[in-house]
Amino acid sequence: MRFEIPAEKKLVHQMRIPIRWGDMDAMGHVNNTVYFRYLEIIRVDWLDSVGGAPNPAGQGPVIVNAFCNFYKQLEYPGEVLAKHYVSNPGRSSFDTWITLERVDQPELIYAAGGATTVWMDFPAQKSAPLPDWLLKLVAA
Repeated sequence: MRFEIPAEKKLVHQMRIPIRWGDMDAMGHVNNTVYFRYLEIIRVDWLDSVGGAPNPAGQGPVIVNAFCNFYKQLEYPGEVLAKHYVSNPGRSSFDTWITLERVDQPELIYAAGGATTVWMDFPAQKSAPLPDWLLKLVAA
């Protein structure tokens, strides 16, 4: 099964993440839980870079689901090229999609995943409309 990024998704961020020796498990490949950490690293890096870090006294993003499909084993040493896409903006949410490649093997997807992100009013403990500046960033 190959992960395809449909045309309606928009590439918004890329970054390199080093594969650490400690990311591997007893089988000699990156542990499956670490892939979710890679997805989190790029998602948080993008949100921080656009001014969307959560403010516990105000508003910010939370994820309400997360998934990852594994296609090939990542192994140490190396670097992951993570590509972050967004789509489907709604009143208070949008979807994120992330592909994980090796820097030395571009365009070969080792894993792909994503999440639904909801904008929250933390003191009220309920969803809030996406801010206009964020809506503009995630709109196709």
